Amino acid sequence: MNAHASAIALLQSRSLPGLIQQQLERMILDGELPPGSQLTEIPLAARLGVSRGPVREAFRGLEEKGLVRVEKNRGVFVRTIAPDEADAIYEVRLALEELIVRKLAAVPDAVRAAGLEKLLAEAEKFAKKANFAACHECNVAFHDRLVCLTGNPALIDSYRRLVGELSLFRHQAHASIPDASSLRASVADHRAILAALCAGERAMAARLLRRHVEASRKRLQRLLKNQ
Repeated sequence: MNAHASAIALLQSRSLPGLIQQQLERMILDGELPPGSQLTEIPLAARLGVSRGPVREAFRGLEEKGLVRVEKNRGVFVRTIAPDEADAIYEVRLALEELIVRKLAAVPDAVRAAGLEKLLAEAEKFAKKANFAACHECNVAFHDRLVCLTGNPALIDSYRRLVGELSLFRHQAHASIPDASSLRASVADHRAILAALCAGERAMAARLLRRHVEASRKRLQRLLKNQ
């Protein structure tokens, strides 16, 4: 094998576990692998067309991201987020979100150029159709694009972990009691936050953001209590 082929083989061997992790993460966050379900290496490896090694390595990465828990002598399970645990996550998320809007309100031109209006138009369309998965994906993308605009890698990584954990909580909450009104409310909140950021109104953006996060937390807690 020549040097070029060796380099390609090395790259493939190193990237495969990462690709498997991304696929499993998508399946978890889309609800295909619901909270509480057990993940086993052999069936997943067969399903994804790989050996058990990359799946086992992917499990470790998912555990680091807070999406699965590993129980000794029992196996790997998609995490179930308790209401009090979700409250704690929301508290940290709020602090990070407020940092994000403070930073972005200082660069309104960058926010206006980020194409967020188009993303919100898509979310609004899905909200009207009560398409939870697609609307949620747009809403997550909206927040993710905002945090990426900060250019702070540590902030981006910390925020994405929290979003992943809260996505598990959302799937639990909406599993038996879908609430389409929450989709429309989220889109409206995002439009107001975006307008404040584009105008460079830091205090207003922070106030709207706090109200948005608190409303989201209360809606989901209410849904879980009614299950």
